[in-house]
Amino acid sequence: MRTLTVFVVVAVVTAGLGRPAQAADIPAGARSLESVNYPGSYLRHGDYLGGIAAVTAASSPQAKADATFTVTPGLAGGTGCVSLQAANGMWLRHRDYRIRLETNTGTPLFLADATFCVRDGSISGSVRLEASNSPGRFLRHRDKELWLDPSTVNPATFAADSSFRIAAPWATGRRSPVIKGLYADPDIAYLNGRYYLYPTTDGYTGWSSSRFKAFSSTDLTTWTDHGTILDLGPQITWADSRAWAPAIAYRDNRYYFYFSADTNIGVATSASPTGPFTDPLGRPLIAAGFRSGQMIDPAVFTDDDGQSYLYWGNGSAYAVRLNPDMTSFDPAQVRTFSPPNYREGSFVFKRDGRYYLSYSVDDTRSENYHVEYATGTTPFGPWTHRGTILAKNLSLGIKGTGHHSIVMAPTGEWHIAYHRFAVPAGNGYNREVTVDPLRFNADGTIQPVIPTL
Repeated sequence: MRTLTVFVVVAVVTAGLGRPAQAADIPAGARSLESVNYPGSYLRHGDYLGGIAAVTAASSPQAKADATFTVTPGLAGGTGCVSLQAANGMWLRHRDYRIRLETNTGTPLFLADATFCVRDGSISGSVRLEASNSPGRFLRHRDKELWLDPSTVNPATFAADSSFRIAAPWATGRRSPVIKGLYADPDIAYLNGRYYLYPTTDGYTGWSSSRFKAFSSTDLTTWTDHGTILDLGPQITWADSRAWAPAIAYRDNRYYFYFSADTNIGVATSASPTGPFTDPLGRPLIAAGFRSGQMIDPAVFTDDDGQSYLYWGNGSAYAVRLNPDMTSFDPAQVRTFSPPNYREGSFVFKRDGRYYLSYSVDDTRSENYHVEYATGTTPFGPWTHRGTILAKNLSLGIKGTGHHSIVMAPTGEWHIAYHRFAVPAGNGYNREVTVDPLRFNADGTIQPVIPTL
């Protein structure tokens, strides 16, 4: 897969993006698609069915939102292919050749049905969308409805019927999510002069994703998609699904990628923070059933003396010193601790000689999912509970704020990456990732985070 960074022509009327011309590509991010042969009519959804309809500056906010889609790399992969996500978190896909809006079920069929490969349109600067799994069939409007048709249907008008100009989004864009699409459980790190985000790929009922991706940025705003860095199916012999909650660590010129898979914890290594990563053990680092609760949600903290610690758990919290090889530990040395309200998602960092343990409370499917924290004098505590630092803000439609990680910028500023329900209509399976400032009081306690859109 590749990042969609090629831009569309200035000649795209007043709605155009005003960037240098290159056909047959769509920039990632919020976009609207205007019909070539019905100027002023845009691809939009209504009652979960795709069509085209007129949209103007005087249109309702709902009509403008319905005509705005977030363009992401194709869910099924493929060079030059994209997927289109609506503001409610659902995706355009074809079924029985009708274009409709549906929730991502995570099946190979859905991913393929929701992936379209970008082709040249009928006029300069326009594009056509060919189904990735039905070559020769293009998304086109027929009596204002969107269908997937072959070019033999109405050949005199088909090229124009299936062509769209790329326009600026009708709905006001949001600062976040910082990575477009459905992701969760972000692990953020600063490595080699860049920020890296490693999330769970979300949008699957039952959290059944099998792939991990990586993103990087120099400014926490513009992120580069590095594609899949680990795919359980072909690369991990002991797990095929439930690829969750990764974490990254660095030691002796190697990167160590810890991850949950089928409720085990594995580790993979690479010479690069963007992989490819390979499994050096051929088995879980921590197998399901090793201790009480689920063996998920790894996090790594490396202290000033170079000693690294692994934290994990769901229901119960665990920690252990990692051996210098970063791929083993002494099971007899595993510590168990029980911070108040602990559910999952442990994360540890150090500031001014004090250790901070933060973690998620409640269920990720609950709008009340949130982050609390404690402080201690060693990486193993004892921990003093300090309260909540991140919670929902219903006035902004922000729910389910949790499973976070924390990073310090080279300037000394701190940031927290976390997921929330996708705004406006997400849930515990349809989440998005954002980053906000993390601030401290003079006594070292953490100020409540202000979640933003």
